Amino acid sequence: MKNLLPAMLTAATALTLTSPGLLGCDVKLNNDPKLAKSPSLKITGATVEHLKDLDLMVFSMNLEGPAGDTVPKKAGQLDGAPVLAYVFPTTLKASDVGMGKAEGIVALAITSHPDFDDTPLWDENANGRYDDDKVIYHTHWALLTKDDRVPGGLSVKEFKKEDKTVVLPPTNCGMPMYLDAAGHPVVTKGNTIRAIVPAYYLRNKTEFKFDAVTCYMQVNTSCMAKPMLGVYEVYSVASKDLSLPYKTK
Repeated sequence: MKNLLPAMLTAATALTLTSPGLLGCDVKLNNDPKLAKSPSLKITGATVEHLKDLDLMVFSMNLEGPAGDTVPKKAGQLDGAPVLAYVFPTTLKASDVGMGKAEGIVALAITSHPDFDDTPLWDENANGRYDDDKVIYHTHWALLTKDDRVPGGLSVKEFKKEDKTVVLPPTNCGMPMYLDAAGHPVVTKGNTIRAIVPAYYLRNKTEFKFDAVTCYMQVNTSCMAKPMLGVYEVYSVASKDLSLPYKTK
């Protein structure tokens, strides 16, 4: 089946730009209140290690409970779709992950969202289909920007479709946001979730600082007063203040 996400988002974005009265709208949240107490979202530690023998960067997040054991409930549509994320904000530059000279916080996000599949190139559950891996935790590179319109204070940076200066990797998600689906493997074992990234994908930048965050994000395609993908609730921050104090090993 053809992935319909880009077309749906294009239509929804066009609607927000042409419909009256949307500047005063608000976003109805679909987050489960129980998530805030889930031990699977409470961070106890995080590391990013460079395995020289394999030339791989291993992003690891340790939790109080089983890693990846908690997933969001389905909303039934793209607008308002919940996204649960284990996020590694870094000091990498946008150009290090193929996003040109754009300004923002480069972050590796391990996400689950049961309402849509935004990785049409990858078959994460290995069943021969490429459009049914929605709820399975998978990786994205995202460029985050400060955004006071949402409680979490951050959103994925957006751009106008007609902007010809935008640079994205060919594995981008097809949405007018700095969001890439490079297909890096995700491994969960016990209370640890890991993402495996080839060092060459980061232009061999193996030394940088980072932090670790678990949060609730939500898709918005109907209210132009809010971001298309914003952070609405932060569950845990490794550094407590998002200062990105940790260094790669």
